[in-house]
Amino acid sequence: MPEKHVAVDGVISTWGNGCPRYDNFLPSQDFAMSPELTNLCRLLRSAAAREILPRFRRVAAQAKPDGSLVTEADLGVQAFTRSELEVSYPGLPFLGEEMSAQEQLALLADAPGGIWCLDPLDGTSNYVGGFPYFCISLALLQGGQARLGLVLDPVRDECFAAESGVGAWLNGIPLHPPWGGEDLGDCLAIVDLKRLPESLLSRLGHVAPYRSLRSLGSVALEWCWLASGRARLYLHGGQRLWDYAAGRLIATEAGVRSLLLEQGRRAALDQFSLNPLMAVAAANPVLLQHWSAWLAVEKDSLSVPRAELDVATPSLGL
Repeated sequence: MPEKHVAVDGVISTWGNGCPRYDNFLPSQDFAMSPELTNLCRLLRSAAAREILPRFRRVAAQAKPDGSLVTEADLGVQAFTRSELEVSYPGLPFLGEEMSAQEQLALLADAPGGIWCLDPLDGTSNYVGGFPYFCISLALLQGGQARLGLVLDPVRDECFAAESGVGAWLNGIPLHPPWGGEDLGDCLAIVDLKRLPESLLSRLGHVAPYRSLRSLGSVALEWCWLASGRARLYLHGGQRLWDYAAGRLIATEAGVRSLLLEQGRRAALDQFSLNPLMAVAAANPVLLQHWSAWLAVEKDSLSVPRAELDVATPSLGL
């Protein structure tokens, strides 16, 4: 059983690098991060030190058939991480973004004991362009859900990690962003504009409900910035399994509420398909309901029960 410790109520402090850290504004009891996650964070840091950081701002890229970019860093991280996982977890299959679609489909169809899902460099366009916002994303998928998730930001040396049903951590410290309020107009939103329908883009351009938006270019890291309270709303028009598997678990374990949607803004029935899905998320269940209503998400897709609101906000009288 992991060692327990109690989070300090209402404290705002900083990480060693000056980024804000928010402890839970409601009292809570936390589990320490497991040795397994600690070792996996160490693995991702080794991969970044070997393959990503030495090449930053001096790497060439090639275009893949879908128009996205791939670099030697992507391929190097995938090869290194796969070889290390095969030693520590023999027999557990490995799905990487830089595999062919046929290989990926075959792995998902035949992995009863679980499968590793890796995005070796999420934010490759940022990396190639010298914009310091990219990461490695690794998730362990078992039983139809993400059991472990890790996202490493090598530039800021921030390793986000989560274990399903246990909690989420940033560099080993539990993640507890603040409730975030209930007014969309007070929110900073992360919105990827590139993949949204034209009708929705027009609405966002004329009557956006949030205070301000950022478009950052690394899906996994965007989920983690939601988890750490650096934004309160999220919208992305088409992300794939390796983009969201780890980051969404981290956000969920930190208290973020989210939906994955198919075309037509209906809830995705298979959240581990290889098809791109729209992601809608918010810092708390009330904000998610307001945000989804503004986006005209189908009502049947909203799966935030009243009981969850009562548990999440005992002091707010909801």
